[in-house]
Amino acid sequence: MPLIEVKNLKKTYFSDNMETPVLKGISLGIEKGEFVAIMGPSGSGKSTLLHMLGFLDEFTSGVYNFEDKPAKSYSKNEVAKIRNEKMGFIFQAFNLLPKSSVLDNVKLPLFYSKTKEKDWDKLALSSIDRVGLSHRVNYEANQLSGGEKQRVAIARALVNNPDVIFADEPTGNLDTKSGGQIMEILESINKQGKTIILITHETYTAQYAQRIIHLKDGVIESDEQVKERKTSNKDGFIK
Repeated sequence: MPLIEVKNLKKTYFSDNMETPVLKGISLGIEKGEFVAIMGPSGSGKSTLLHMLGFLDEFTSGVYNFEDKPAKSYSKNEVAKIRNEKMGFIFQAFNLLPKSSVLDNVKLPLFYSKTKEKDWDKLALSSIDRVGLSHRVNYEANQLSGGEKQRVAIARALVNNPDVIFADEPTGNLDTKSGGQIMEILESINKQGKTIILITHETYTAQYAQRIIHLKDGVIESDEQVKERKTSNKDGFIK
């Protein structure tokens, strides 16, 4: 069974007696270990879909199965546990604590995990090393470049060793070189068996994926394998 399966998924926002349909019937499956890019113009519903799949928002109707179990059957505590232990999130805006150190930012998910506190530093330092930032451990987040901030965000997403990484426009605020480095890291994570679900408007970035799903006006316009997949000549910073 797919890791993620959705059937006729819909999302409508209601405000001031107005209905705004965003997802109008999405059906797809994502296998464990896949690297999938979701593309589409602004307003196509791609970030909304990511929020549904990541249990960050509720869908209006349809079916969403995660690990072959209906999403609506999970309790709030189970959902919180899934988000903390099985999912990692990377956002365009980094969402770091600016005055906190790299180490403290990466440790944040561990506060809500069952991991013993005595192991937090070891796990966080290992995750930071995986993205090539060991030399920045004690720097505050606001002292880093954009590319370095995104690497910290990736290290934070990896610290609980999740099964799936959701990346929403992770290169959107970066220059081409820094964006390429981020994609090499995500590629390397995928090679280790992690599922990557990437939201992007950049064709260059999407071509690191195995499969590209195009959304338009809340529906899937196309769902195709990448014929000429971009790949780095090295394994990024992942050891």
